[in-house]
Amino acid sequence: MHDLSTHAKVRYLIPGEEKPVYFASQGGAEAQLSINAEFEDVEVAIHDARCLNPAASLDKEGFELHSHKSNLSDFYAIENQKSEYEAELAELVLPLVGGNSLYVFDHTLRSDSAEVRAAHNIREAAAIVHNDYTHASAHKRVRDLLDKKEAENKLNSRFIIVNVWRTIAGPAINSPLTCCDAQSVTEENVFASERRAKDRIGELELVSNNPGHRWYYYPEMNKGEVLLIKTFDSASDGRATRSVHTAFENPLAAEDAEARESMESRMLVFF
Repeated sequence: MHDLSTHAKVRYLIPGEEKPVYFASQGGAEAQLSINAEFEDVEVAIHDARCLNPAASLDKEGFELHSHKSNLSDFYAIENQKSEYEAELAELVLPLVGGNSLYVFDHTLRSDSAEVRAAHNIREAAAIVHNDYTHASAHKRVRDLLDKKEAENKLNSRFIIVNVWRTIAGPAINSPLTCCDAQSVTEENVFASERRAKDRIGELELVSNNPGHRWYYYPEMNKGEVLLIKTFDSASDGRATRSVHTAFENPLAAEDAEARESMESRMLVFF
């Protein structure tokens, strides 16, 4: 196997005295991150995760790659095909994680091309080091999505939040996703940050630089592959509880490489 490890810059939080506020974009050509905090671009080694032996796993590194061929022909029409795709995701994810039930609650389309974003009114690639949920916002998400009695019942047992990320066009070469090995992330570098969107207020985690962070990516992911990313785990038994991640500018990408077009689907998995 040809090792496509590289070096690239990732954008870390510079911690300040005030809690950062992340304003989610609405999509479109001008979509971009807006956060009232300072950041620094730090060059890091990004290792080829395809070379890992044994392969990365959700419970150890916090992410894992799987083959998955979807029956959907046009992911931009996901709103008309949600039930079919979510059934595919349940069939894929539940046996892998050993959960009892699964609830898909979000599909987010992204591109690093202003032209593609304008054509489909989608969002930008998230190019800051982050994790999607805090302990508080993960529990709030369950309570927001389920009725009160069911939510409290589910919260009595372990649950996780998983993202299933995939390219929906050509291979993911420009602005690919890199994940930080959960074993290398310590709490001293993780900061709760408010996340404001059009319809709700939540929290995510921003991350400051630590030279001990170990970064990985799967070069040239194709439409027959999906990356599972664990963004929360209520268990406190030593397994990975989060996978910090970010898009990055790939120095190995050719000048004429296709723009990234991707979709991530978020889901609650209950045990």
